[in-house]
Amino acid sequence: MKKLLCSLLAVFALTYTYAQTEKELKEQIAPKKDSIAAIQGRVDALQAQIDALPGWKTGAFGTIGGSISGFNNWYSQGTPNNSAGNIGFTVNGFANLNEEKFFWRNAIGINLQWVKFDDKDDPTDDDSFKEATDVFNISSLYGRKLSKSFAVSGLMEYRTTILSNFNDPGYLDLGVGGTWTPIPDLVVVIHPLNYNFVFSDEDTIFESSLGAKIVADYSKKLGKVNFKTNLSMFQSYETSDLSNWTWTNSFGYTLFKKIGVGFEFGLRDNKQEALNFALNGPNPDPTATFDNVDNDLQSYWLIGLNYSL
Repeated sequence: MKKLLCSLLAVFALTYTYAQTEKELKEQIAPKKDSIAAIQGRVDALQAQIDALPGWKTGAFGTIGGSISGFNNWYSQGTPNNSAGNIGFTVNGFANLNEEKFFWRNAIGINLQWVKFDDKDDPTDDDSFKEATDVFNISSLYGRKLSKSFAVSGLMEYRTTILSNFNDPGYLDLGVGGTWTPIPDLVVVIHPLNYNFVFSDEDTIFESSLGAKIVADYSKKLGKVNFKTNLSMFQSYETSDLSNWTWTNSFGYTLFKKIGVGFEFGLRDNKQEALNFALNGPNPDPTATFDNVDNDLQSYWLIGLNYSL
């Protein structure tokens, strides 16, 4: 009985000591977390001062994702002998000049992806990688400052595909108006005078027109986190059938040095592209028009390794 009692007392003492030690260690962690947050705050404040200095600022980050697989005699699936894979990458780069009386902001965005599925038992099957996502966007914004947060500006933005159907269609926006920068990381462009040039072999579907251009871009780097969101809209003065908008979002978290995990997704609405797909896609509908076409929301996403430069 005494041995049992001694054993229980020993277990209780060890448990109590462990609980006390754990509690004491947790109490020591709390102020250290506050210190880390304070240090990070000072670093972010210094970085904001650096970003506000005049001169060129350049940088880039993106996401790389991919996988490959192979199956031989895997009879439980419909195609027991196959090889498959996908690979893709994104690039978000910028080169910005900020001076006392003017600014010049340049950006490039690329998203390319390929997929492959080769059924080895089908001799007619295509075993090559095919383009799955093909996005290319470049823009240049020049502004003459009227105040700290407002400037008269001119914008050039070009969008197309580069792996296939280059410049078919291609979109070139040229316009003038105003740019508002309420905070250093947010840029809002409002150009009521903008011409949307559309280049395509399908002249009966794609038309150029005069309209208004609105762009909102927010880019931020906080410690290990890179974030960028961009909304580009064109509203045609002729008809809403010629209007379009694209919204892209990129997120990266650095785990080791300049490598981490990343995620990107985009949304797009373009009725001209929807009509062209309906008339000339894999299942053409010769009766499709702007009035009856299904203008479904376009989207893409990519998850993979993230890098920053």
